[in-house]
Amino acid sequence: MAFNLMVEAFPERGDIPKPYTCEGEDKAPALSWDGEPPGTKSFAIIVDDPDAPSGTFTHWLQYDIPASVHSLPEKGNAGLSGMNDFGSRGYNGPCPPKGHGPHRYFFKIFALDVPSLGLPAGAKRADVDRSLRKSVLAEARHTGRYERR
Repeated sequence: MAFNLMVEAFPERGDIPKPYTCEGEDKAPALSWDGEPPGTKSFAIIVDDPDAPSGTFTHWLQYDIPASVHSLPEKGNAGLSGMNDFGSRGYNGPCPPKGHGPHRYFFKIFALDVPSLGLPAGAKRADVDRSLRKSVLAEARHTGRYERR
């Protein structure tokens, strides 16, 4: 079975509704996943925008999510939250510059072979990436689009 990530708020490659953006409630959408490989001991979530003018922009880092968890409700979290590029912990939604055109947002989940990345809450993206490299068993993603006009 394939490792899958589902985002209830929008279809794959669909438009992200305003409630999940900086122009709305800026709330995290509900997520669910299944099909992780045997030996999975935890999960990590990264949401980023590779189309940002200054380079890839991180909107959400969530890690040390127990292997028993297979969904997060809207506004939900589990495990530890890292520092996003807005300078806060948790989720901050799409907020591309007005007139910059549509941006892609990659919602990614990683199945890991360790119960913890060994990082404190508030870790930065580079530290999460470095720890992930050693432990990823599988990755699934769901892509959305958003444009501010």
